[in-house]
Amino acid sequence: MKIDYQLKPETERRQQQFVPEGEVGFGRLRTDHMFLMDYENGEWQNARIVPYGPIEMMPGAMCIHYGQSIFEGAKAFMRDDGEIYTWRIDKNAERMNNSAEIVCIPHLDETTQQQAIHALIDIDRLWFPKQQGACLYIRPFIFATEDRLSVSPSEKYTFCVVMSPSGAYYKTGANNAIRLLITETYHRAVPGGTGSSKAAGNYAASLRAAKHAADFGAAQVLYLDSTNTKLEEVGAMNHFHVRKDGTIIIPEFTDTILKSITSLSMLEMGEMLGCEVKQETVYLKDFIADIESGEIVEAGGFGTAAVVSPVGSYIFEDKRVITVGDGNVGPTIKKMYELYTGMQLGNVEAPAGWVQKVERQHG
Repeated sequence: MKIDYQLKPETERRQQQFVPEGEVGFGRLRTDHMFLMDYENGEWQNARIVPYGPIEMMPGAMCIHYGQSIFEGAKAFMRDDGEIYTWRIDKNAERMNNSAEIVCIPHLDETTQQQAIHALIDIDRLWFPKQQGACLYIRPFIFATEDRLSVSPSEKYTFCVVMSPSGAYYKTGANNAIRLLITETYHRAVPGGTGSSKAAGNYAASLRAAKHAADFGAAQVLYLDSTNTKLEEVGAMNHFHVRKDGTIIIPEFTDTILKSITSLSMLEMGEMLGCEVKQETVYLKDFIADIESGEIVEAGGFGTAAVVSPVGSYIFEDKRVITVGDGNVGPTIKKMYELYTGMQLGNVEAPAGWVQKVERQHG
């Protein structure tokens, strides 16, 4: 099925390729347009591309009061052939619908989601920043718009896609290790809640924990489960560690952990990496003991923005610090980062279906 959308007559396209004067940073800029689609009377309708700008809604819109809002984060890359390719957006569309199920938002056909992203990229392709390591960061999201103050699922929603021309998250690759705070004070999610959804409210709830981490000189929080015995995930990433035999361990997914697209990809890349990548329940006491004994030699986080974030040390709320290996970025993390970004940029062949070319429909 090909999505049937309107290109509004007031839509004016950029005439020249965007060439930034300096580093563009990550997530700060916007392209000229956005994709919109509405849910009303039991169906998704009125697909359109319009100039980027304010979205009108009533003060009683239910997303404002009851938090019915979900989003995704994806990327597109320009390759040496001058064409733009999206990266694993089928997985983002699948995860969007998983989030929708959890917070009672109607499903949006996954093919439609992908076609909406490609249509918007095609219109704004000249916004791709001509800069080493650059990407178009893609933000699809759905929010409740019905004007009603009773607590129940909304009957109206808006699907929107916006894009940010962005530079590399790390200017020189994954070369600098960060510190994480292991906290027993704050918890990201509890069983039976919204932890496995990419719901906006989950990120609002993480802000206080992030401020707490900063007080300890840590970049982010490594959350534990509600019993403070198992590792779960980092504030904006899935956690992982590397054993001295080369095995990469990712905590087993539960309904309190968001499945990172990067983690899912790494689980499929064991043969390419030349090592085993698997999931286990990771107990805090074992994790600490294995770092101190040297059984764990590297650790980090997986996420769309940074791909791989190396972790050099962990700090506890009693100010105790444990260092992973020598505290620097290890060879396995460097290999993961180079292989993954190499596939995104087309320098390494990716598995079938991981990349999709954005076809030129508008000149």
